[in-house]
Formats: sequence, structure tokens, C-alpha cells
Amino acid sequence: MSDRYESSYDVIVAGGGSAGVAAAVASARSGARTLLIERYGCLGGAATMRNVVTYCGLYTLGDPPRRAVRGIADEVTQALKKRGAITDPIRHRGVYVVFEPEPVKIVLDTLVREAGVDVMHGGFVAAGERRDGKMTSITVAGHDGLSTYGAKAFVDCTGEGDLAAFGGASTRYGNGADVNLGTLGTRFGGIPKDLNVTALDLAKAVEDKGFAPGEVTKDRSVVARLPVSGDMVIYVASADYDPRDAGSMSAAEVYGRRQAWNYLDAVRSIPGCEQAYLVATGPEFGTRESRHLDCRTQLTWADVQARRGFEDSIALGAWGAEWHDRGDYTSSFDYAPDKSTYEIPLGCLHSADTANLFCAGRLADGDRLAGAAIRVMGTAMATGQAAGIAAALTADGTFNAQAVRARLRRNGAVLDASEAVA
Repeated sequence: MSDRYESSYDVIVAGGGSAGVAAAVASARSGARTLLIERYGCLGGAATMRNVVTYCGLYTLGDPPRRAVRGIADEVTQALKKRGAITDPIRHRGVYVVFEPEPVKIVLDTLVREAGVDVMHGGFVAAGERRDGKMTSITVAGHDGLSTYGAKAFVDCTGEGDLAAFGGASTRYGNGADVNLGTLGTRFGGIPKDLNVTALDLAKAVEDKGFAPGEVTKDRSVVARLPVSGDMVIYVASADYDPRDAGSMSAAEVYGRRQAWNYLDAVRSIPGCEQAYLVATGPEFGTRESRHLDCRTQLTWADVQARRGFEDSIALGAWGAEWHDRGDYTSSFDYAPDKSTYEIPLGCLHSADTANLFCAGRLADGDRLAGAAIRVMGTAMATGQAAGIAAALTADGTFNAQAVRARLRRNGAVLDASEAVA
């Protein structure tokens, strides 16, 4: 085992995406010795490794939009703004901001370094040990072999739920037969920055090309234009795959890249886009849903529709239930009442059978539509911050929901709809 890392920590966070970074930073700032394990060579997850260049869930969907997520998310967006690397809010069904992925890497590096987080790149959770209803250690695979690390509390932000599943905590794949479809983010250059390409332009170009069945999958997508390069990112090349299965995942990656070149032909047929070229695919498929941790509370869409309040509310959701169907590749978007916020309870981040295990991001326990709403990266930063604080308090023996809420408030998080501001 490398002597760069301790053998035992207060908190271990697995997964360095939006949720994982927020969890690790919040944990370390709460006084916990924290290790963040990330399988790639950079932090950011979908934001830097999947061409997902939109932060969704930061703003309410009404007019005017109001900021529903602050805290660590504010620090990220403000740092990107200083670099000119993020847009003002944009509306397409939902309200989102578009960012350049390269600056995200350095912004997140700076956040975790200044918080005192130990960061391990190139590590993949391969196994876990659980005793008497608690996680005790995990085994990490790397180019140096297998290494084992212990902790007092754990946060699973892997997206696939590897830490929880391999450690023996209760998980499930999707919600019964319902699992949200995955899509390969595809980035195109060579398009004039002042040319307005719309979702309808894209759909018409795909239709006019008359592709044979299977050559492409979707024809509609948000069209994101990066604030510095002007490159265009779309989310149409899709596949029905199981992200837990290497064979299924591999076939999807190959299929998605093949589709990307067909979509390039369609994009080039849009007036003004004749010189478009393919900058990047992915480089990994964008999985919208995989495992969920079975938690003490399951957030349901009925809770959202009823605007149910929770005594252990730790964040506000603002995104709608964005569902992409695996059968016919269509998508739908269900709005919360008045396009406003809804409360997310700590219970849907806390394992039902493992007292010192928390999760955030798309692992959070939601039913089909609620899970589709709270999985997005803006909301993931909020649930990650809460999970990191909860884990740190668990490690020092002072955990309870009200203590988590109090610390979140001190750290600038928004917990009540009345606190959302323009």
C-alpha cells in the first residue's frame, strides 16, 4: 500500500463527481480526516468525463428563476464565473447553466486541496467489508494492486453504487423494470459562435437525413453552446445497456460512437454548420440511473407533488422529473407544482441497514420520477454536501438530522423554499 495515504480515515468518499467533491469538502471542513477516491485522472465525473456540460437543478423553473442550491455549489459556480467559463441561466424545458469542462477540473482540484482532502486518482472500489450493520473498510484496485482503507463513516458517490453493493449494503437496480436511459454526450466544433442552432433545427436535420432504423436513436436534445469555445454539445446518441455489466457497457460505447458520426452528418446539413467536426464523444457514456442505495426514506413523486415537508430536509430540489425511455427513446419532463422547489430529506441519503453509510447524487433513494428529478448535478452538489456533513458527524459520534441541518445553514446551504432568491 502506498505510504501517501493513511490506512484509516474518519470518512471515505468514493466517487469524485459533483456529489463526491461536495461530500468530501463538506466532510473535511467539518473536521474529519477525509479520503476521496476517484477512478479517473480528474475530478468532476459527468461534468468532465461525460460531456455533460450543464448544471441542472441550481435554479427553480419558474419565471424568473430563483437560486435553489447554494453552499459549495455557489463556490464552484463563482470560481467558474471568474474564469469566464459559465453562462447565465438558460431555459429549455428546465433552467440550467452551461460551463466549460476544463476549468471545472482546476476549480474542483482547488476546492479539495484547500479543504485538506486526501485525493486518490486511479482508484476503483473493488470490495468492502461490513460488520454488525456498519461498513468497516473498502478495498481499492489500482495499478499498484489492491489496497484496503478503513473509516468510521462512508459516502458512496460512485453513481453505480459500487461501495454500497460490494460492501453488502442493501441496493437495487433502478426501480423495478424502470431504469432511465443513458446517452453519450457529443461535442461538435466548427460552428460559428453567433449561429443559433435550436433543438428543432437538430430534429429536422435528423429527420431529413432519413437514417435507417438503428443508425441513430434520438432526434431531440437540449443544444448546449460552450461559453468560451462556442462548441455545441448534444445528447442524442443513446443505448439500452446495463452499466453494471462490462460487456453491455462496452457494446453501448461502441454503438454510441458509431451514432455520433451519423449525427455529425445531420449537423453539417444545418445551414451555417457545413464545417462542423466531431470534437469528442463522452469519453464515457452518460448513465442517468443505475443502482440506488435502499435508504431510510424513499422520496416519491407524490411527495414532490404534495410539497411534503420533512423534519430532516437537507436540500431543495428544483429540477423536474426528466425521463428518457429505454423502449422508444422518447423523453418526458414532469414539473413540480408551480415550477417551484421541493424538500429532499436526509433519510433518502442514509442507508437503511448500514448506520455509517450515506450516498448522494443519482444513488439517492427516489422512486421512478423523484429519482429522475434529484439525480442532476446541481442537486447532487446539495445532497453531496449534506451527506459529507452527516458522515463527518457520524465519525465523531454527534450525528443527528438537526445537527446536519444546522451545519448546512452555517455553510450557506438553502433548506427552505423562502430562502431561494433570484
